[in-house]
Amino acid sequence: MNRQRLRYAGRCRECSVALAAGIEAMYDREARAVTCLACASGATVADLSASASDEMVVGVAGASAQREGDRRHESRDARVRAKHPVIGGLLLAMTDDPQSTKAWASGAAGEVALGRRLDGIDRSDVRVLHDRRIPRSRANIDHIVVCPSGVFVIDAKRYVNKRPMLRTEGGLFTPRVSTLRVGSRDETKLVTGVQRQVEVVRGVLEASGLGSVRVVGMLCFIDGDWPLFGGDFSVDGVEVLWPGRAEKHIVADGSLDAAEVERIQRVLAAALQVA
Repeated sequence: MNRQRLRYAGRCRECSVALAAGIEAMYDREARAVTCLACASGATVADLSASASDEMVVGVAGASAQREGDRRHESRDARVRAKHPVIGGLLLAMTDDPQSTKAWASGAAGEVALGRRLDGIDRSDVRVLHDRRIPRSRANIDHIVVCPSGVFVIDAKRYVNKRPMLRTEGGLFTPRVSTLRVGSRDETKLVTGVQRQVEVVRGVLEASGLGSVRVVGMLCFIDGDWPLFGGDFSVDGVEVLWPGRAEKHIVADGSLDAAEVERIQRVLAAALQVA
């Protein structure tokens, strides 16, 4: 048997526990069967529970976005210096990174700001994960919050001084279509991205017998031009709001207790590794 990250969900052949795609387990290629690491090592359920908190990594908000921004900056620096050995340094000093590179740094700053606020919620029944990789994808989930009312999958966006707005068209004789506008641009693709992240999280929970847990997607805009009153809205099941409003959803009453919240956090942390 080889230890590997599972490409597909399965069940341990020893204890029948559900294993979500992305979790590390022992795979028997000939038998096409998987064994959870607890059974493979002879550990008991108590042993596994005792060590789970030590093994779990919460993650660092904005880390992968910052790495990508740094990589692009350094790549441009190397290209310019290689092409212009004599004046490369001067050219770099006189010009700035392209907008596509600066967007990564700006996005990372937004994730850091939101992550700091989420980490500051001082409650034992609110657990946070940051910067999680989606299995078999280059995409990631910025923040996952587990709390009494369920799981919130949060995509942080930083559009400085731009107002998110809901536009609904159609009506009596044509289908009603809702779109997300940020400033003058149609950014409905951001909603689609969050919906995909929500489905990933739901899949992990269902594979672990937690399919009844509520999962909600959020688009959280940092430094946006929000009105003094109201302003938040929902597009196709995704909440569009700012950090303060997101926090109110997170601290709302719910049916999950602190132990259940911790268990859900551990399941998600195991299946969705740090990006």
